[in-house]
Amino acid sequence: MRPTRDEAWQLLCRYTETEALRRQALQVEAAMRHFATLFDEDPEAWGLVGLCHDLDYEQFPEQHCVMTKKILTQEGWEEEDIRAIMAHGWGMVTDVEPRTPREKALYTVDELTGIINAACLVRPSHSVHDLTVKSLRKKFKDARFAAGCNREVITRGAQMLGMELDTVMAETIKGL
Repeated sequence: MRPTRDEAWQLLCRYTETEALRRQALQVEAAMRHFATLFDEDPEAWGLVGLCHDLDYEQFPEQHCVMTKKILTQEGWEEEDIRAIMAHGWGMVTDVEPRTPREKALYTVDELTGIINAACLVRPSHSVHDLTVKSLRKKFKDARFAAGCNREVITRGAQMLGMELDTVMAETIKGL
């Protein structure tokens, strides 16, 4: 079964208390909904995996993705949704390679939203509304900036999506 958006939010809040992690989940959800429209797919289904992609991260960081699979299986989530979430950890915490556009988008935008969020925090406006790709690209090139965000994942993800990195950046900014 696919839960409603409200049910998914309640589930996320049950496992994630930190406001920053909840905010990041909302950012990834927004980006995924936007990418769904680009691929002529269901924004609701894409948004749900974006919202719950780090469901287990706060309580089970050493078992990231593994516990999410267990939790979502117990909750009766659809296998394709669980697989999409597992694929976002490919090469880092899982061996589930992203295959579908949804899986590839989640793999890519999860890391990219982290850099975008950090870039917004150092802007005078603190807003994504006036963030440009040029400004984001400059931050992206500085490995010390938002050092925890894996640029290789973002670059590989853009390639997997068949999109230029600047296009993925622009569309993610637009989605946020």
